[in-house]
Amino acid sequence: VQLQASGGGLVQAGGSLRLSCAASGRTFSSYAMGWFRQAPGKEHEFVAAISWSGGSTYYADSVKGRFTISRDNAKNTVYLQMNSLKPEDTAAYYCAAKGGAPKVGAREYDYWGQGTLVTVSS
Repeated sequence: VQLQASGGGLVQAGGSLRLSCAASGRTFSSYAMGWFRQAPGKEHEFVAAISWSGGSTYYADSVKGRFTISRDNAKNTVYLQMNSLKPEDTAAYYCAAKGGAPKVGAREYDYWGQGTLVTVSS
């Protein structure tokens, strides 16, 4: 499966952005999806994940209550709604796909999209 992330940009602290990740292929609905982020000089950090059905979601403590992951299998798209953004949310955000259950480890994911940059100014 091929993944294409979009929706990043520059936003002031306290603002919102919605990231999208469009997937190619007819098997999108069978994959768990995750969002990760990487700030300069740092490793990939888990942000959120969702099961193939959308029935189960998982969040990093740092974004819980502010970010919401969702998916529309009819549109082959997963979303990350980001509210109350903070400067420490600044990073390149990546979507990823894996078979089976969602996981928090980046190495568990088989397919990756290119990053979309989110910059939060103070």
